Amino acid sequence: MSEQAAPAGDAHGVDEVTSAVLTASRLLVAISVRSLAAVEDAVTLPQFRLLVVLSSQGPLKLVTLAGLLEVNPSTAMRMVDRLAAAGLLDRQASPDSGREVRIQLTAAGRAIVDDVTARRRADIAEIVARMPPGQRRTLVAALRAFTEAGGEPPATTLVPLGWT
Repeated sequence: MSEQAAPAGDAHGVDEVTSAVLTASRLLVAISVRSLAAVEDAVTLPQFRLLVVLSSQGPLKLVTLAGLLEVNPSTAMRMVDRLAAAGLLDRQASPDSGREVRIQLTAAGRAIVDDVTARRRADIAEIVARMPPGQRRTLVAALRAFTEAGGEPPATTLVPLGWT
């Protein structure tokens, strides 16, 4: 069975749409991998994900950061230590409590996130530009419905095309 054909008995096209989304996700992962290749000497994928979370959320406490990354605080601390040693993160005392430490991006950390995001955006724009305008509008509506059904907030509230 091809990925484009709906199986018999799938009256609502769920399997057909699922196959199409899986195919599109392979393309998006390939684009993401290419965009990260330029910085792979500086950060790993999990470390980049941490940078994106800080870029989208602002300064965070370690326990909050670990929760957003869905890792143990000790794992998050090791990543923070490595990224701070590389000059990509900074630790500052919290203005609310002298015992609390906030983790935030440095200019170099933000530059990595911006660079990878710009590469990803350019690759996606190149592909979208090859689509007929009518299909672009249809794609926007479909993707908005898909992300809304999945509970993903609009990109305007996150780093555009960042990996979280």
